Amino acid sequence: MLRLLKFIGRSIGYTVLTALIALVLVQFWFFLHIWYWVDHQPSSTAFMDARLERLREKNPRFELQYRWVPYARISTNLKRAIVVAEDAKFLDHEGFDWDGIRNAYERNRQKGKVVAGGSTISQQLAKNLFLSGERTWWRKAQEAVITIMLETVMTKRRILEIYLNVIEWGNGVFGAEAAAQYHFGIAAGELTPEQAAQLAAMVPSPRRYKPGTETPYLKMRTEIILSRMNAVALP
Repeated sequence: MLRLLKFIGRSIGYTVLTALIALVLVQFWFFLHIWYWVDHQPSSTAFMDARLERLREKNPRFELQYRWVPYARISTNLKRAIVVAEDAKFLDHEGFDWDGIRNAYERNRQKGKVVAGGSTISQQLAKNLFLSGERTWWRKAQEAVITIMLETVMTKRRILEIYLNVIEWGNGVFGAEAAAQYHFGIAAGELTPEQAAQLAAMVPSPRRYKPGTETPYLKMRTEIILSRMNAVALP
């Protein structure tokens, strides 16, 4: 019996050690990618790959609309609009907006369902680059670790540059350049304040809006973002 208990103990120990080693290797894999992307552009993201797979279930030849453009060729109007809409404290925090998280928690608790999120631009980028869309505690924990890596290795400017290039702005439309072309027929660097504010207002539900779509909510949200854009600082 004693030998059996020792054997079980060693087996459990080996299993735990193997799991820890695997976990460390996974984190190292994430870190290497982030370090590489400091001065190289991502060709795709986990979220883009998942969307493409889903879209190709209906159309096997479907291709994403995606074209990388450097930070300097993205309209300052869009940069301001996105920071206003998604993360007003982007330059002040180190990856997590704790006030925003608390406020979102209180709103969700009062409504009895998820109606608000407190994710920063860095957290959203961590999720889009590497993770699935499922809502589990371990995915949120992994998102937090990747967020810390991003904030440690990259500048705020680089985080915002990648974010603007990989977020979804339509069904299979990714990044500022594709969004500007899809919705307005112009380059990302040519977006007016009004157009930029409208694109920023679309971010929470990008597949809901086709070119020319107008809804009372979209108009109201666009006007709010537009009114706050001049007050925000950029990296």
